[in-house]
Amino acid sequence: MNLRSLRRGRRSVSARRVGDHRRALVLLGWVAAAVVALNTALAGLPADAAARVAVPVLTAVALALWLAGLARTVTNVWLLTGCLAAGGLCGAVLDLLHPSGPGFILAYMAMAAIGLRLPRPVALPTGALVVVAAAWAESRTSTNAAGAALNLGIGAGFLFVASAFAAVNRDAHAQAQALLAEEAAARAAREQAAVLAERGRLARELHDVLAHTLSGLAVQLEGARLLAEKTGAGALLVTQIRTAQRLARDGMVSAKGAVATLRGDALPGIDHLPDLVTQARLATGTAAHLVVSGEPRALPPESGLAVYRTVQEALTNTAKHAGPDAGVTVTLTWAPDDVTVEIVDTGGAPATDLPPGGFGLTGLAERAELAGGHLDAGPTVDGWRVHLVMPTRAPQENQR
Repeated sequence: MNLRSLRRGRRSVSARRVGDHRRALVLLGWVAAAVVALNTALAGLPADAAARVAVPVLTAVALALWLAGLARTVTNVWLLTGCLAAGGLCGAVLDLLHPSGPGFILAYMAMAAIGLRLPRPVALPTGALVVVAAAWAESRTSTNAAGAALNLGIGAGFLFVASAFAAVNRDAHAQAQALLAEEAAARAAREQAAVLAERGRLARELHDVLAHTLSGLAVQLEGARLLAEKTGAGALLVTQIRTAQRLARDGMVSAKGAVATLRGDALPGIDHLPDLVTQARLATGTAAHLVVSGEPRALPPESGLAVYRTVQEALTNTAKHAGPDAGVTVTLTWAPDDVTVEIVDTGGAPATDLPPGGFGLTGLAERAELAGGHLDAGPTVDGWRVHLVMPTRAPQENQR
């Protein structure tokens, strides 16, 4: 979590709020357009031939400008100002041409939109222009000029002020939501930093204690092997010491891998299985093979790590417990929603219980469950079988 992600979270919250607001405006615009159309139909058209053409045209133009001013795609302040001011002035002209028509409604609509959508420094002069023009037109077509102009000015002014307050409340709410999102992101970043710090501490402890201990053990075992060979000890003892040396070296490699994982280095995954099987074959002499069927694809990091650790543990146990002539087959079967991993060794004596080693089958089963998978293991007629099923999507994605 960093500053870029904080800004991204704040922008996403603001964008959602703005999107909801604009959708409401568009709905309001269509409702107002329907009201204007109904008023035009009920009021009829003037007797003058030119006015009969001009009134529908101006009404359509005013509505188009009004809807353009509410459109989500129109964000330029000056374009918005032009659309809404022109729509209000069309209403004033319509009031002159057809006093009983929708001119005053269009003026009210323009004033409400100006207060709601334009910034205050631009909204005030634009609103003043529209209300003066509409009040003047209303006074020219009424027997009570002053009263008509005053009534229109009060009504339009009320709509403007109410819309402006609504805009202020909207902006304040959006800002509060953005601040809450930023605070939540900052809290998550602090928690993540604490987790990383603790993981770093554990990595240092693991490196200093376990890795150094295993290194010392490997050195002591080498000395024991040389001493055994020098004193003429039996071949079986020398072989056991060599096996212990190899296990110590494998433990150091595993410890280094655990340290790298705690430090956040790249995790081994399913792409590393061919190398893992090859290394097991070369290091232990076990006849290890990898078989893949289906269409491979990327797994979530935790799922890929669970597969890798399971195969690693199974190969280690085969080398330790299945005997020198054992063979092991690792089979990956890809399905649309999951991947099945099966590790079967043959050639050794069947076991009723397998001593824990490496990462441990219990820990691997827990790791698989955390990633949304399932692991089971048990003896076969002539060996041991480990069966793992992992989803190809993260558990959060499967819940959507």
